Amino acid sequence: MNSTLYDLIGTVSMPAMARVRQTFDSQEITDPEAAVRRELSRPEIRSTIRPGMTIAITAGSRGIAGHKRILKTIVDMVKEAGAHPFVVPAMGSHGGATAQGQLEVLAGFGITPEYLGCPVKSSMDTVQAGISPEGHPVHIDRNAHGADGIILVNKVKPHTAFRGPHESGLMKMMAIGLGKQYGASLCHQAGFKNMGRLVPMFANVILDRCNILFGLAIVENAYSRTCILEAALARDIPGTDARLLVKARSLMPRILFDDIAVLVIDEIGKNFSGDGQDPNVSSRFATPYASGDFSIQKVCVLDISEKSHGIMIGAGCADTCTRRLVDKADLEASYINAITSTVFDCVRLPMILKNDYYAMAACIRTCNEVDRDQIRMVRIPNTLEIGEILISESMMADAGKNPRIEILSEPEPMKFDENGNLVR
Repeated sequence: MNSTLYDLIGTVSMPAMARVRQTFDSQEITDPEAAVRRELSRPEIRSTIRPGMTIAITAGSRGIAGHKRILKTIVDMVKEAGAHPFVVPAMGSHGGATAQGQLEVLAGFGITPEYLGCPVKSSMDTVQAGISPEGHPVHIDRNAHGADGIILVNKVKPHTAFRGPHESGLMKMMAIGLGKQYGASLCHQAGFKNMGRLVPMFANVILDRCNILFGLAIVENAYSRTCILEAALARDIPGTDARLLVKARSLMPRILFDDIAVLVIDEIGKNFSGDGQDPNVSSRFATPYASGDFSIQKVCVLDISEKSHGIMIGAGCADTCTRRLVDKADLEASYINAITSTVFDCVRLPMILKNDYYAMAACIRTCNEVDRDQIRMVRIPNTLEIGEILISESMMADAGKNPRIEILSEPEPMKFDENGNLVR
């Protein structure tokens, strides 16, 4: 270990941190199973499922509140209608772009054949569904294509790398998720500059050529709780997807403070965001085709979530990280995701430091035009769950003036163990 590096960082005054609660729109569906049943019981939706049909139900890799319960309810209702359901992983190249890896991603969410009561058919094989108006081959999961019908299930939310009428949602589930690694790479080849145009173009080919029965769109509030569940027939999916994206954008959480010098993110992971850390929260966008109206001087990431299975997408958008994070990283699996998306910035390694203390200290020490003894620092568990966060003592006055912020504790010194890591 190079002691000169750590001598250079030196002893940095760590701010005392206070816990605060940020208040957002808390509209919530408290019984998602009942809401799913209501939506799928609508006559026009229910009539798409006929006895004897084999029906593929999509399951993605994003963290969705109550995901397994929602899927289980759909499976049960398909069975009740006399049809034969199975679930297909619909996550492009995630899970290391292997059938087993994608099963493991779903199992991490508790989405297993035993829980669902139906098979989970995982394969990276695709078939060509058609050709886009611009001449692109459009591919879809072979198992889903062979079913009598397909039910799409996905969360609708703003994307982290492009803007358009359809971002993350049902249309992207068809174009990218069901495309597996090969189909996703075909859609990504033109780069994120063109994704706002290509996602609906690819999805519309699948809508025209494949037996999509309906989609179930999920929108979450700023606390990552379900607030909208809406089923849409195949012909209505484009309009529903675009309308709910506008609603989802209005509900997005953000850090309710300005002039943040250092942001500390406890965990990154694909279960939190496609970018590992949502740039709509962290300000660190991996492409120039999406942006925010704020900036943060330095970003530090401390760890990777277990549910990310070593995918360290998002580390590259930070300034520092810990050795612990890098030791957990599955670089090759992460690179597969980057190659498929054509964006490498998210998998570049930031400055790697031996523990939490030095990862944070390096950020504090290198901030410009700030009083380091009064550093404005925010610590969040991840970019998906920012209802309760930690703020430095220097930000308490701002917190007290904001009616959307509730102070939960007095500032307290951060505690580190003998290895220099935070005591959580």
